[in-house]
Amino acid sequence: MRFAIILLFAFCAAQAQIPAQDARNIDPPNTDTHFRPVVHTSLAEWEARKQHLRRQILSAAGLMPMFPKSDLHAQIFGRIENRDYSIEKALLETLPGYYLAGNLYRPLKPAPASGYPAVLSPHGHWTYGRLENTNINSIPTRCINLARQGYVVFSYDMVGYNDTIQTPHDFGDKPVEELWDFGPLQLQTWNSIRALDFIETLAGVDPRRIGITGASGGATQTMILDAIDDRIQFAAPANMVSFIMQGGSLCENAPNLRLGTNNVEIAAMIAPKPMLMMAATEDWTRHMMEEELPAVRAIYALYGKPENVEAKLLDAPHNYNKENREAMYAFFGKHVLGIADASKFSEKPARIEKLEDMLALHNRTLPAGALTFEQLFAEWQGMSKEQTGNERERLTYALAAEWPERVLSETQGDRVVLGRPGKGDRIPGVWFRGANPPALIVHPDGAAAALQTPEAAVLRRDGRALLAIDAFRTGSAVAPRNRDVKMFLTFNKSDDAERVQDILTALVWLKAPNTRLVCSGKAAIWCTFAAAVAPQPVDLRADLGGFTGTDQQFIDGFFVPGIQRAGGLRAAKASLAQR
Repeated sequence: MRFAIILLFAFCAAQAQIPAQDARNIDPPNTDTHFRPVVHTSLAEWEARKQHLRRQILSAAGLMPMFPKSDLHAQIFGRIENRDYSIEKALLETLPGYYLAGNLYRPLKPAPASGYPAVLSPHGHWTYGRLENTNINSIPTRCINLARQGYVVFSYDMVGYNDTIQTPHDFGDKPVEELWDFGPLQLQTWNSIRALDFIETLAGVDPRRIGITGASGGATQTMILDAIDDRIQFAAPANMVSFIMQGGSLCENAPNLRLGTNNVEIAAMIAPKPMLMMAATEDWTRHMMEEELPAVRAIYALYGKPENVEAKLLDAPHNYNKENREAMYAFFGKHVLGIADASKFSEKPARIEKLEDMLALHNRTLPAGALTFEQLFAEWQGMSKEQTGNERERLTYALAAEWPERVLSETQGDRVVLGRPGKGDRIPGVWFRGANPPALIVHPDGAAAALQTPEAAVLRRDGRALLAIDAFRTGSAVAPRNRDVKMFLTFNKSDDAERVQDILTALVWLKAPNTRLVCSGKAAIWCTFAAAVAPQPVDLRADLGGFTGTDQQFIDGFFVPGIQRAGGLRAAKASLAQR
């Protein structure tokens, strides 16, 4: 007990110190970082954290707010019947002119009065996508066995696979695409939501019992969907819930997605609903039983339901093999069908149909009006521009901005250093005491340059309290930052977003509504967006010059992923006008 108290004091002391170097420049987290679990001490704390994470994921997925759900114009055709199940092809128009394809597996026996439970089946980066059929992963075999057990199953494509061909699989890493949150993770997340819309309305489906399972990249889709959509009631992500690797593809790593979080915390967002996590000794889930499972189970325990999460670790390579599939059948059988006897869920051999009999576009073309990649991107931008409202929240999440509850400070004469507890940031500045309300002055070259401006001279002459800061990587805060780590923007904010945060941190430290915020050059853009998301009024003095908010101007002068999807300069002006 005494040792625990000592550790607690040491932790609190570390949290209350400003580091000698800004942690944002040192060892940036990335997809191969070994993350550690965060201990949540109460259910209320976790629920608040979960709601924040849900908004963060939706923002990173380009779905804050959701786009209007147009008619899916679902086409179901090419029916194949075997003794106790059927397979059909499906084509869904998830956005106007954009199509998602898949296969629908259904039991042949009449549905019970309550309807069949249903399972969504996203796939990962396997050669044949949703039609992969090997010893380590047979997606048709698992879908057929689930149908035989009494589920309706929809197996659907990742973007750029099989029949979903209007975009490549790898895109979204161009700056203009990042500004608009347009990439494979965003489209796949939207497609998963629309796949859920599709399956829950099918005749004979019980919309209260819908689950999802997938392996590898399919497990990433599984976790993302059950984190953001309460309609998912049970899940089985295979070989992706890990503290040591977060996904290697652009379809798993949108900018801002894992700021301050990781797959383990995202997976736990389904709690307390039933979840089985599968792992393998030869991939990045090898620590499942000693690291990931205890961390997730601790969150389930907050709900009093630790028994609702289980894990299975196989001595095997990266997979969704027969043994793992049988574990999933038994887990779903226990929690969904009410059958506790695992022996009843042994996998039966399955007849694997020819590829041409499963592909939705075999000897067919996409419907008239199907969009090209460029047209789809233009449609995404156009729909984004039509959405208004909640500008402050949308910009806050795009910027990943925080109005901190507390700010640390160290002063020596007129020198001050600011930071946030537990964040490791370091914001140097110069502080002159004087009359309130105070002023904060920001210059793209830092505090020394700010104090040489005519505006600073007037403030000093008038005896106003004045703070000038070296915003992130300006003035004395200039330092190298390694952006070459894997999926940098998934785990780290852009420099410009960090500068907005430093301005907000300084405003909190000044503790005065209507603080005058004086900014020049590029800093005028930083300050405009900081004032737009600040929860208290700011007396903004910032000349944007020729900055009108075009894509190229954002790329050149204020690069923040998702900022255009969040409304860009128009949203910032609307937020300021609401004061």
